[in-house]
Amino acid sequence: MGSHDLKLLGAWYSPYVRRIEWALKLKGVEYEYLDLDPGNKSEFLLNHNPVYKKVPVLVHGGKSIAESLVILEYIDETWKQNPILPEDPYERAMIRFWAKFAEEKFSEAVRKVLLSSGEKQEEAVKQAIEALTVLDTELKDKEFFKGERIGFLEIVLSFLAIWMEVIEEVASCKICDPNKFTFISEWKENFIKQPIIKENLPSKEDLIVYFHKLRQLGLASGRYQ
Repeated sequence: MGSHDLKLLGAWYSPYVRRIEWALKLKGVEYEYLDLDPGNKSEFLLNHNPVYKKVPVLVHGGKSIAESLVILEYIDETWKQNPILPEDPYERAMIRFWAKFAEEKFSEAVRKVLLSSGEKQEEAVKQAIEALTVLDTELKDKEFFKGERIGFLEIVLSFLAIWMEVIEEVASCKICDPNKFTFISEWKENFIKQPIIKENLPSKEDLIVYFHKLRQLGLASGRYQ
């Protein structure tokens, strides 16, 4: 299959898009990357993701798949080489459980931290730390999450790679204290050292500039106020 049969609609700054890029590269699958501006909803994006109207979107043979967790599973089921999910049904279920927990309890809280201030931000920081405490405690004893190879859950938690530090700096707060979250911190350092990850990270400096703008827009909108 040539890259013209597989397109990834993305945005350079998005950790959710980066998940898909890493999964495709782990699989050794050729694809065409199209960097879009989600703030300016193009007709092309709306045609391929009319429900959520955001990236990432994977277009395979003319068919569109949206939402990063759904796309990751689709990739693993379509291209069998270098699997990112285990064959054992129980382990697969546990990975899906923790991925869902990370999305709903941690990532959403961090989003609120970025886009809010005052008491709302303080509450969001508290929620993010609580969720990270659970992840740090529970995952350290799990055989399917050791950081020695990159799997589904590692890709989902890749948000911690550099985006977490960027948001902490932009929002002037601390969530992932390495002295408190020793396991997660060690895992993160090991994850970033993986060649396929290290070679495909966005610039931290560029992310800081972008997320400053995103925070200003978020505060202006009053979404989390």
